[in-house]
Amino acid sequence: MSRIDLTIYPDRRQRAIQRARERNIIIPTYAQMKNPAMIPANIKQELAGVGLWDVHPRNLFRINWHNEPKGHGGGFGGANYLELPPALTGVPARIIALVGKWFPTGAHKVGAAFSCLVPRLVTGQFDPTAQKAVWPSTGNYCRGGAYDSALLACESIAILPEGMSRERFEWLEKIAGETIKTPGSESNVKEIFDKCWELRNSGQDLMIFNQFDEFGNYLWHYEVTGHAMQEVLEQVMRPGDVYRGMASATGSAGTIASGDYMKKLFPDSKIAASEALQCPTLLENGFGSHRIEGIGDKHVPWIHNVKNTDLVVAIDDEAVVNLARLFNEEDGRAYLAEQGVPEDLLANLGLLGFSGISNVLTAIKMAKYYEMGENDILLTILTDSMELYHSRIHEMRREMGEYSAQQAAVDDARWLKGQHTGDMLELRYPERRRVHNLKYYTWVEQQGKTYEEIQAMWYQPDFWTTVQGQADEIDNLIVEFNREVGVH
Repeated sequence: MSRIDLTIYPDRRQRAIQRARERNIIIPTYAQMKNPAMIPANIKQELAGVGLWDVHPRNLFRINWHNEPKGHGGGFGGANYLELPPALTGVPARIIALVGKWFPTGAHKVGAAFSCLVPRLVTGQFDPTAQKAVWPSTGNYCRGGAYDSALLACESIAILPEGMSRERFEWLEKIAGETIKTPGSESNVKEIFDKCWELRNSGQDLMIFNQFDEFGNYLWHYEVTGHAMQEVLEQVMRPGDVYRGMASATGSAGTIASGDYMKKLFPDSKIAASEALQCPTLLENGFGSHRIEGIGDKHVPWIHNVKNTDLVVAIDDEAVVNLARLFNEEDGRAYLAEQGVPEDLLANLGLLGFSGISNVLTAIKMAKYYEMGENDILLTILTDSMELYHSRIHEMRREMGEYSAQQAAVDDARWLKGQHTGDMLELRYPERRRVHNLKYYTWVEQQGKTYEEIQAMWYQPDFWTTVQGQADEIDNLIVEFNREVGVH
């Protein structure tokens, strides 16, 4: 079933309404997240005194791509983005990246989590007075879920691998009701799923919001991130420019849903899905561990529309960790300045976190593979920033020594300008079906999906368009919920 269940449970819904009334909660609509000009003036006035990361219910209205890039009291403008010039990327194509740092929590996953929780809250399927919201994740999603839960007056449990960056755990200690560390690191997703089954069988009253199979995740990125991409593209396109496609790590397959939206507008555009070379699941049914935090692997997410994916790209995690130093060490930025990278961009290279660097490298490889020129535009996403990885830079200094201009030259030549078109696969119909069929082993054999569902996902013509059309329906439920809450 691709449709988000919107069955209403009146008694539980009334308890949710009372809780929202007590906690002064107003819930934004998808329409307002796409276009903050629709946010009421009195809410914008309140936000003038609220910090971007504050646990304040009005920060629900900052779950969008349009926040003014400041830490406190910001308003709304155009969607935040960076254009990465050839002096940095080494390719003539225009690579443009949406910036995720200026969401509350510093990462765009707060939107995906919102879109999983809110439909169940406003229908009464989730009771915030009795249930706990469980957020299994490899990093940013559980942070977003814990934050959304705090804003919506829900108890939360965050689940993530013990090997993730220190910054994530330190922040969760202040926000989440409980944090559970599972064995391993980025690539140990099954261990997270196993913990979810343990919690389901524990007898606790809880609801698990698994980003890998929640169509709310898909819908938020299709609707909100997709429209932000369209807005940025319309802003930057010059006469003669051509939109060629978007690049994104598969992760939970939420972000890449924005490519589905863009492909409806530009049917000839391409969608490139990337993963770590050290764990090439899509590329060659492979497995392994890697250091590109936040992208998940060893399975194909249930909500990945594989039939609409054109290219699979594997990124070496050595490239990501070394470029993180090039972009953030003083000698690295000095070297890039000598290569002609503009000063204003150098000051903003910290906006690229690990997965953002991987996404940019995916776009570079895509541009080289399709021999794109200066009038070709690719879009990608900077899901978070180096603000969540500073401890990794300190770890690398201890392990590898101080950074130097010589090392910067090596990293730029090898890992940035030296990106090649190997470790890529253009997906014909049989390859797409092969990747889709990998879902069976995780979702049907292990996680309770049915054979009929996985077949419908591939063969049913309206499977994906059904969920794509639900935003207005959910907005109507949100508007009515807010009306009954009565907070203005």
